[in-house]
Amino acid sequence: MGLSRSSVAGGAVDKGQIGRRRPQDKLVALAGNPNVGKSTIFNALTGLNQHTGNWAGKTVTNASGFCRTPQHSLLLVDVPGAYSLLAHSAEEEVARNFICFGGADAVVVVCDATCLERNLNLVLQTLEVTRRVVVCVNLLDEAAKKGIQVDIDGLSDLLGVPVVGVVAREPDSLQSLLLAMDEVLAADYQADDHGLAVPYPAALSGAALRLGNLLPGLLDLPQKAPNISPYWLALRLLEGEPTLLAQAEQYLQVDLRQNEGVRLVLAWAKANLQAAGLPVDTDGLQDVLVTALIKRAEEITHRVVRRQGIGHNPDAKIDRLLTGHYTAYPLMLLGLLAVFWLTISGANYPSELLSAGLGQVQDGLSALLWGRVPPWLHDMLVLGVFQTVAWVIAVMLPPMAIFFPLFTLLEDVGYLPRVAYNLDKPFACCHACGKQALTMCMGFGCNAAGVIGCRIIDSPRERLLAILTNSFVPCNGRFPTLITLLTLFFVGAAGPWAGLQSALLLTLLVVLAVAVTLLSTHILSLTVLKGQTSAFTLELPAYRKPQVLQVLVRSVLDRTLFVLGRALLTAPLAGLLIWLLANVQVGEVSLLAHLADFLQPFAQIFGLDGVILLAFILGLPANEIVVPIMMMGYLAEGALVEVAGLADFKEVLLANGWSWITAGSMLLFMLFHWPCATTLLTIHKETGSLRWTALAAVLPTAVGFAACFIFANMARLMTLL
Repeated sequence: MGLSRSSVAGGAVDKGQIGRRRPQDKLVALAGNPNVGKSTIFNALTGLNQHTGNWAGKTVTNASGFCRTPQHSLLLVDVPGAYSLLAHSAEEEVARNFICFGGADAVVVVCDATCLERNLNLVLQTLEVTRRVVVCVNLLDEAAKKGIQVDIDGLSDLLGVPVVGVVAREPDSLQSLLLAMDEVLAADYQADDHGLAVPYPAALSGAALRLGNLLPGLLDLPQKAPNISPYWLALRLLEGEPTLLAQAEQYLQVDLRQNEGVRLVLAWAKANLQAAGLPVDTDGLQDVLVTALIKRAEEITHRVVRRQGIGHNPDAKIDRLLTGHYTAYPLMLLGLLAVFWLTISGANYPSELLSAGLGQVQDGLSALLWGRVPPWLHDMLVLGVFQTVAWVIAVMLPPMAIFFPLFTLLEDVGYLPRVAYNLDKPFACCHACGKQALTMCMGFGCNAAGVIGCRIIDSPRERLLAILTNSFVPCNGRFPTLITLLTLFFVGAAGPWAGLQSALLLTLLVVLAVAVTLLSTHILSLTVLKGQTSAFTLELPAYRKPQVLQVLVRSVLDRTLFVLGRALLTAPLAGLLIWLLANVQVGEVSLLAHLADFLQPFAQIFGLDGVILLAFILGLPANEIVVPIMMMGYLAEGALVEVAGLADFKEVLLANGWSWITAGSMLLFMLFHWPCATTLLTIHKETGSLRWTALAAVLPTAVGFAACFIFANMARLMTLL
């Protein structure tokens, strides 16, 4: 088995993939709508553990792997989920380009048996491109539960190509798919052409046939593109969609629109269309094409699908609660509260274990270096670099190891698309995309992961809106500080309900963060990022039993370790800088203390102090080290400090002038301040712009200072009254 990844917008297999394709390998594209189990089939056939998200737009690149049929060796390419070859998104464009211009020997189109009519749109369009197609009807088990039966043989007769029914999670059921691929890959394969015709208006189909008959001679299609149907290419020329034609010209290495013969026939064809009262502009003609495709899909579905017991639909009953007008938002808040409570309650013990274990490693490292290197170098490496790295791991890893599996579990079950559906209207009111709700949820685990997740948003303007505002929601690195301050100053460290009360207050802070995200998105969309809100298709997939083992592996490898790795890249340098500032003295005072004193007057305006503000500045590499840096400043220590417990921590804070006003101001600033270094690097990588990266840092910082100023001064005024 082998794996190769490609993000080829042009659709052709890149050099890395071609290099892995052996001469005997047949190239097969695996296509289908989102959420039809396409990637599950790919995994089962290739033996690869490819990511399979349970919401639309998850697969945004091509993935390829090898598999064998009884007669052939295949290079199987899992293209992004697409609803149509009349592409309206980046995913659909990648899928269309590969199917049409990727040189595939055959195409497998995976359909969902529970909603076959919607899936047939892609099937019919693919059949216009090539007749070497296998239609794979998946999820027959879920269809049976809903009283839906699909006549597989009847569907094959109507389409004129092999059709197989499978249950992707049962690998044995895929044997029929392998046999069907052998059938269409045979050199003497002939499809039944009666399934080709889509009932387009007579003038349109006549013009396409006439143009299609002339194209092979005009463009030498049999030599240049033996897998492309002249009839399909004629329809595309009549349609005139510019990006597709540009891709076709690149593939054929000919200027289609400037070819004299093509221009003459095309002008004749469009004159006939106008004479028949049909539109000749791209949008108008696409409407005609889509209408005919939908009508044909309805006819086929009516003939091959039987429904029994329609009234029994458990998904619909659950959706009435989870997406209901009065229940959706309360249940979302309860779910958020439950996730936070589980994260808070579950992270404490493993964090203590990690801290103790890393403490032993630190003692061993110290013993190894002591006497072998100068004392100052020992302290720099052990108390500076290693101790900072250990803090990041001990504080960051446990909550991530709990939060990310819970998040992935909700994704796998099918709840996250409901979250996007519920929040679509608020984001639409802000002139943004509803998919931003999903990237915002990812930001709760890690803002860097949320920024990367913004790739699922097709519109560049709306993607940028999501990137710039993702840091308004707190990541797992901020949760420990938020929880600690809430517990000490607003809940109380003792009592059986302290954890639940902290989770409740944290949920309220998160609601505030979401509200600020929406407001900031709205302001940006009216100022620097003006534009029209784009439409997108968001499918509510069936609820599915989660694959717990895959959830654990995927969340640990794809998210937890990825994010932790990026944080650890910046932590050593931060530890070195912090140690130098704490140990290099000017007079009898460290540079750390001098800087804190310098920042003190400015910080007091916002209810903070110089030590707090300096801790945030030095904590740029990772939010997890803000509190230990702050303790270094208060206790005048030369290394990161860990106090024995919450009571000792509160005592240190009170001794340094803290009050509930200071705690409230720090809560707000921890909620809204510049993104960490990992997130900023990710933003720069995703946008390719220092200007947008700077704006992403300035926006939450400005909101944080404004919120602290208002809160602190109103609180001071209240204490005077």
